[in-house]
Amino acid sequence: MLEIPYYVVNHQERFERDVIRPFVDEYLAGRTPIPCSLCNNHLKFDQLLLTARQIGAELIATGHYARNEYDEASGRWLLKRPADASKDQTYFLFGLTQEQLSRTLFPLGDLHKPAVREMAADAGLALAAKPDSQEICFIPGGSYSQFLKAYLDEQGRELPDSSGELVATGTGELLGHHEGIHGFTVGQRKGLYLDRPAPDGRPRYVLSIEPVSNTVTVGPADALGVREITAIRPVWTGCEPPSAPIECSVQLRAHGEVHPCTAWQEGPVVEIRLDDPARGVAAGQAAVLYDGDTVLGSATISATR
Repeated sequence: MLEIPYYVVNHQERFERDVIRPFVDEYLAGRTPIPCSLCNNHLKFDQLLLTARQIGAELIATGHYARNEYDEASGRWLLKRPADASKDQTYFLFGLTQEQLSRTLFPLGDLHKPAVREMAADAGLALAAKPDSQEICFIPGGSYSQFLKAYLDEQGRELPDSSGELVATGTGELLGHHEGIHGFTVGQRKGLYLDRPAPDGRPRYVLSIEPVSNTVTVGPADALGVREITAIRPVWTGCEPPSAPIECSVQLRAHGEVHPCTAWQEGPVVEIRLDDPARGVAAGQAAVLYDGDTVLGSATISATR
């Protein structure tokens, strides 16, 4: 429609290797991965930048709601939240390198979604009325367990037996049995199927998943809160790795709240201490650190306390 060259690049094998396979392995290990970030890091801002150079393009433009700008004082490219806070996608872009940020344009960063739809409609684009995406692209039905089984069947692998016990926090009291840790995530309330209801009648939530013993610990909502987080594989975008504690804020889920915190890097890990408890913090998710609207860095959650 725009009468510009259109190229189709097939990265099916790379997508399976670097996005889907790690997603499956993480879930089977009792963690909660974020495949959209893997796709951004390994495909959209890696392979497509290579393809861009091959066709003589120096920059790529994406539809992510984010902003980037060069900071003369630090000599860094900064990743910043967009004008439309309700569509903020910086959480998924935490792994971008300085080179990738320097070669990327975010034309929607200063716009709000209704205005973008109006512009698309005025241009006669059929996608102007396309519904917002709410699910992982390769799990359109939203059923992770069905996808895991279908993927393993296709790969000639059997779903490993990770059945085990559901126990109460604190006491270790046996409350039921489950068919596999891949069916749970921290903060989950539905689908626990406890043999013994809570004595106080309050709902129970998944508090932790132990992949060695396949034990799922459950408890009341007020037991979900964590104050300390250890995260691995840090990426520092907006600053040098802080060896001393710095005051900042952290986002722990894609559409979660922002929590004031203190963070620092200690060896290969990042330690984060929250000012107030956060609920539903799951291993495998990202902890993205911000200074106001600017991404400072990020790491993958490995343990909580």
